Amino acid sequence: MPDQLSGEDAVAAGAAAATGTGAPAVLADEPSNPPITLSEVVYHGPVWDIRHETFDYNGKPVTRDFVDHTGAVAILAVNDANEILLIQQYRHPIRMRDWEIPAGLLDIEGEEPLAAAKRELEEEADLVATDWSELGTYFSSPGGSNELIRVYQARGVSPSGSVFDRFDEEADIVSRWVSMEDALAAVLDGRLRNSILSYAVLAAHARG
Repeated sequence: MPDQLSGEDAVAAGAAAATGTGAPAVLADEPSNPPITLSEVVYHGPVWDIRHETFDYNGKPVTRDFVDHTGAVAILAVNDANEILLIQQYRHPIRMRDWEIPAGLLDIEGEEPLAAAKRELEEEADLVATDWSELGTYFSSPGGSNELIRVYQARGVSPSGSVFDRFDEEADIVSRWVSMEDALAAVLDGRLRNSILSYAVLAAHARG
């Protein structure tokens, strides 16, 4: 009777069998490009558009509407005391002033994501930073939007020397430096529910 496989070995063997190879598959999202037979913007908004598409999938036409997004960047700014910068502002769809980290759209043609992150940190928090690294990227809502958010960590922060005029929901932004431990506890307790903030705090905690 053959030896029983351990849990990890069984998973690896299953992955290998599924891919038809002798090695386990790498766990990763897979690109897929079914033929698109119709694609049109049905609503052109001030921030993003709604796109209507029909595509062939498994031999059948499927129609979906989704937010056609520019993409975005976000910044986890960390000071010398290992505190992170949170900003609070009103978000109309959820009727709340939620706590977030500085973030913004990739809505300037040709602007590189890192340059956009530096711009957004200065525009939303009046800060600059000397040390930048990428924490990761993620899709915010893949069932209804193609938004991809790139999250950076910024250290060596200092005042930019400029104060930007802010309008609408940004006019009464509140800024607060909090410890990484307090932010992590608030995310895990469900007291902070902003997805970008949650991703950034958990990613930074995992990396130590």
